[in-house]
Amino acid sequence: MKIFKFILVISFSLFLVGFSSAQDIITGLNKDIVKYVKSVEGKKVDRGECWDLANQALIHIDADWDKAYVYGNKVDPEKDQVFPGDLIQFENVKVQYTEGNATYTEFMTHHTAIVYKVIEKGVYKIAHQNTEFSGRKVGVSNLNLNHVVEGDIFFYRPTKNLGNE
Repeated sequence: MKIFKFILVISFSLFLVGFSSAQDIITGLNKDIVKYVKSVEGKKVDRGECWDLANQALIHIDADWDKAYVYGNKVDPEKDQVFPGDLIQFENVKVQYTEGNATYTEFMTHHTAIVYKVIEKGVYKIAHQNTEFSGRKVGVSNLNLNHVVEGDIFFYRPTKNLGNE
């Protein structure tokens, strides 16, 4: 009976670990990025451009990146787990969704954001600035990849060794 209880406890523990949220297991650079974003939420970072938030966050944690739009090592949200602190680059993206009787369309021709919280696979709270929603200050909004109808979205994980991880 003791062995059965032991196996039951271990199995349940593994079950809980398997379903822990991304917020519970982020470490290192991603955690530092989220901490930085929290410290500037509601404030204008640098010139208030969307890129400035990512730039300053990566400088703050001394990350390695190409100083353009490759913010770390690529992450494939279809295959890899996305974590808070990952960075996102939008290129010619159109997002369309319905709330109640209204349909909304958002365009992100060339935009940068940071994953602030993972709600579930493909659904995130993102931190960004230079938006209609938050103006030139850092704000948080929702992104559901299922609502993306065109364009390209690239996810990056911050690193100290670009291309070596």
